[in-house]
Amino acid sequence: MSAPIRLLVVDDDPLVRSALALMLGGQPDLEVVGEAGDGKEALEMVDRVRPGVVLMDIRMPRMSGLEATQALHGRPDPPRVIVLTTFDADDHVMGALAAGADGFLLKDTPPPQILEAIRAVADGDPMLSPSVTRTLIDRIRDDSGDDRAQVALTRLGVLTDREHDVALAVGRGLTNAEIARALHLSIPTVKAHVSRLFDKLHVTNRVQIAICVHDAGLL
Repeated sequence: MSAPIRLLVVDDDPLVRSALALMLGGQPDLEVVGEAGDGKEALEMVDRVRPGVVLMDIRMPRMSGLEATQALHGRPDPPRVIVLTTFDADDHVMGALAAGADGFLLKDTPPPQILEAIRAVADGDPMLSPSVTRTLIDRIRDDSGDDRAQVALTRLGVLTDREHDVALAVGRGLTNAEIARALHLSIPTVKAHVSRLFDKLHVTNRVQIAICVHDAGLL
């Protein structure tokens, strides 16, 4: 049996922290190794408890989750970070993408999906729900739709047929495991295709792949 996933919960609301820790700590494959009330405390806790995954709120005093994620991403062998966001009131989501977050969850995400996201991210599979991807895409689109579509189609034109299929699946918000099942591939093969998409499309995360696919009008 593999070791449980070591989880750090970061939120400035003690009730939210306690609820998450209580819910997640009851899972046999998860161990809540610490709680932090802001980004600064989170960085200190990471040094102490060495979590594999950090569940990170964005809006917090002293140091935001965005700043903490950036700081963690710059460290050697950083933990995976899942950002908690409300989107409607949050202007920092695109910044969190650039900071290196591995997943995004709405704060009202049902508990089973939170668990699924933590397990997926711990396994190296970035977790971006379709609703999160859709919101991000809507936020960055402007009025130059035709130009964006042509640029996106040109970028996607360098892909092989299989890479194109994988890009479309990423655009729909599927995880690596879901893509593997849909396309009858192994998970390592899917991961290899996604890595090549990063290189060929000159992107750094899955949301940017999804944006390219949506801009091209393919979904």
